[in-house]
Amino acid sequence: MLQSPLTVSLKTYFGYDHFRPGQQAVIEDLLQGRDALVVMPTGGGKSLCYQLPALLQPGLTVVVSPLIALMQDQVAGLGDLGATFLNSTLSLAEVREREASIWQGQIKLLYVAPERLVGEGFLNFLERVRAKLGLSLFAVDEAHCVSEWGHDFRPEYRQLKFLRERFQGVPVVALTATATDRVRADICRQLALVEPTLHLGSFHRPNLYYEVIPKSKDSYRVLLGRVRAEAGAGIIYCLSRSQVDRLSQKLQQDGIQALPYHAGLADDERARNQTRFIRDDVGVMVATVAFGMGINKPDVRFVIHYDLPRNLEGYYQEAGRAGRDGEPARCTLFLSYGDSHRIEYMIGQRTDPKEQQVARQQFRQVLSYAEGSDCRTRIQLAYFGEALTEPCGHCDNCCTPQPTEDLTIEAQKLISCVARCREHFGMGHVVDVLRGSQNQRVLQNEHHLLSTYGIGRDRSANFWRSLGRSLIQQGLLTETGEFPVPKLNDQSWLVLRGQRKVELVLPVIPPTRETVATSTTTTTLKPQAEDLFQQLRALRKQLADAQSVPPYVVFPDSTLRQMAQEQPQTLAHFARLSGVGSRKLTQYGPQFTELIRVWQESNTKSR
Repeated sequence: MLQSPLTVSLKTYFGYDHFRPGQQAVIEDLLQGRDALVVMPTGGGKSLCYQLPALLQPGLTVVVSPLIALMQDQVAGLGDLGATFLNSTLSLAEVREREASIWQGQIKLLYVAPERLVGEGFLNFLERVRAKLGLSLFAVDEAHCVSEWGHDFRPEYRQLKFLRERFQGVPVVALTATATDRVRADICRQLALVEPTLHLGSFHRPNLYYEVIPKSKDSYRVLLGRVRAEAGAGIIYCLSRSQVDRLSQKLQQDGIQALPYHAGLADDERARNQTRFIRDDVGVMVATVAFGMGINKPDVRFVIHYDLPRNLEGYYQEAGRAGRDGEPARCTLFLSYGDSHRIEYMIGQRTDPKEQQVARQQFRQVLSYAEGSDCRTRIQLAYFGEALTEPCGHCDNCCTPQPTEDLTIEAQKLISCVARCREHFGMGHVVDVLRGSQNQRVLQNEHHLLSTYGIGRDRSANFWRSLGRSLIQQGLLTETGEFPVPKLNDQSWLVLRGQRKVELVLPVIPPTRETVATSTTTTTLKPQAEDLFQQLRALRKQLADAQSVPPYVVFPDSTLRQMAQEQPQTLAHFARLSGVGSRKLTQYGPQFTELIRVWQESNTKSR
């Protein structure tokens, strides 16, 4: 079968026989000089969308990247294809050396931070580069940082609009893994994209299994069991630095190779811990959300949120760092109402009322996701405007649906209390009235005289708040206003009249490992081939350490599994493996085929 020139280039440079969904269309637009906004989920292959055009076109491609670690990771992954970065970790001599490589035409991709890009001296440098070598493209990675509506807004990204004014005619591509309609519109506006083509990939990650577990006194034991059961690297996210330190120390005491990562650590310790994790020297990173953006480690097998995240978009991004290689991975979220109170308190410390309103709305979506009985993937996709008509089959609510309880009477009590408070008060106040609180606001409004005062003393405040969110989620109450206030609707009256039952799930029961969905893309190896796979991994680690690069830069696990299955002993056969391009064939083919040959001979003799 005749391959297209782009597919041939893909195999030559990156070793892959086929593009992932959406990649080729983006590349074709960029090669034609169009602006573009690319929204692809984590693991969808966004980086290749600008890397391949950069290698195929004359001139320099400038990639705007928000983190030093992200730049280093991307450059390491490109090997000797002609990529470098300029950032604050380099000495003046190193900067001059890399600039000289650019002038000599040896560099096709230059990674820089937005702070450097806006400096007048660097802009003058780029203008000279454009005059002599040409600029083929500006790629703005992690473009959600441009928008104040994104989950990781960075003000310095706002200044990038000048690229359009100062370098007219050079196309701009913005790339991100997550962006709602509002964020997408804001990115296009802030970067002044000219008639950009929108490339919107599916947010559905069928290789990820999502589950929610209620936090209890046994939560650490559950977490430890999860970590021990997983055969691979993992990330555990915590809300605070102190929790990161405590949890990493406990895991270490229990024999788990775990390291902490948060902004309170010294820069060199934080960088060292990240490097050790990426290079497979340790298996678990315990971190705040400061860790992970742009970290291109494809073989993370689990992500655990030990504390509640603050918004659903951030959760999708963080959980999505699992399984970037398409192999099965688990995403676990621990639900704690203690965390909920802490986050609500932190939101209340914000001075801007508008910021408070947005943050509360985003956090309520997290609670609805965690407490809901609907397919978790469907909830996530709906957040990004994507519909899933059938249950996903790879979350706890789909695989182990929980029993429901008739809560009609409790719902009637809550709805009635909303009505008797004249639909003028927030859910927290309604709950106080139901539970018979004597706080000042209840007494001042004479709500202690209402017939619904104290009729919910038998249930906890968390129960009533959860019930309120569930009623809103199911459309049995409506929430409106700048500071959300529950109001009755037609469905509310049906519940009050006893014309509609309210059935909700009982507390979440942690699923067993046997319920975890498996991916049809996973290659199941026979015991002997599994032994070869482990030897191939050891060789990969040895080669990676010698080059001071992460192991996946040599080959991803998926390529090693294919090696273990097909056992190629010739370079011609080796070249046909997915992930083996011309460069890697020359660089690594002899070592791996030799190991396979020796392994086969040893197994033949042992029979």
